[in-house]
Amino acid sequence: MQTTLLRLSCPDKIGLLARITNLVAHQGGNLKEVAQFTDPKDGWFFTRMEIETATLRNGLEALRTVIAPLAQELGAEWSLRPAEARPKVVLMVSKLGHCLADLLWRWRSGELAFDIPCVISNHETLRPFAEREGIPFHWVPVTPQNRREAFAEMEALWTSLGADLVVLARYMQILPTEICERWPSRLMNIHHSFLPSFVGANPYQRAYFRGVKLIGATCHYATADLDEGPIIEQEVVRVEHYHSEEDLLRLGRDCERLALARGLRYHLAERVLVRGNRTTVFRD
Repeated sequence: MQTTLLRLSCPDKIGLLARITNLVAHQGGNLKEVAQFTDPKDGWFFTRMEIETATLRNGLEALRTVIAPLAQELGAEWSLRPAEARPKVVLMVSKLGHCLADLLWRWRSGELAFDIPCVISNHETLRPFAEREGIPFHWVPVTPQNRREAFAEMEALWTSLGADLVVLARYMQILPTEICERWPSRLMNIHHSFLPSFVGANPYQRAYFRGVKLIGATCHYATADLDEGPIIEQEVVRVEHYHSEEDLLRLGRDCERLALARGLRYHLAERVLVRGNRTTVFRD
């Protein structure tokens, strides 16, 4: 069954949900799923609706036309798209392939519905992973001397390919501030730590020497503030006294795969709404 996804957030008012659902009903839209949350501290309203497309009397574009003036009146951020649309997701990698391999399997199996216009890397190591799936692989080395030009080349690739989202699947380079500002909530990162603990490099080694009992991974949107963007999903695993530093690396990589896959699934399904540095995630 084809459905349409509506995502909207705005300042809270009495009767907001009723106004929106009535508008959808007047267009013949049968609501298959409705999620709503109001942040009492900020007075902000969030909703996600899944609407049966076939019941819309005049189609999706007519629904968009009637929602637009209401959204403008409410001062809302919103989006509307067919659920079956396949967003274009560029995958960025370096040398570690566990997250890339996991996403490629979920993509190939149909578990995650998206298209991969290319894989980009600052190393050649993972070229075979992409090319055996028939996905173009672009090697763009990054050095202190060519950093500006390299990232300009990568961003030009994203734009030319019509990327809806860029996933940093253990891409071990810090994105320039201006790129983060031009792609808000469209740069997804997996951080190999349960943020905000152990920010930066080598978190599992530092966790081992600190003797922590839980380690994890964090999927978040990248911003100009390193490792401080809005958190989408996190995964943790318990550390036992007999676990070595190598065990923590192995366990941590499992966490990374799960957190990134879930975060991407929520994003693809329009289940993530961002306000400031926080997210509202309507999990399935």
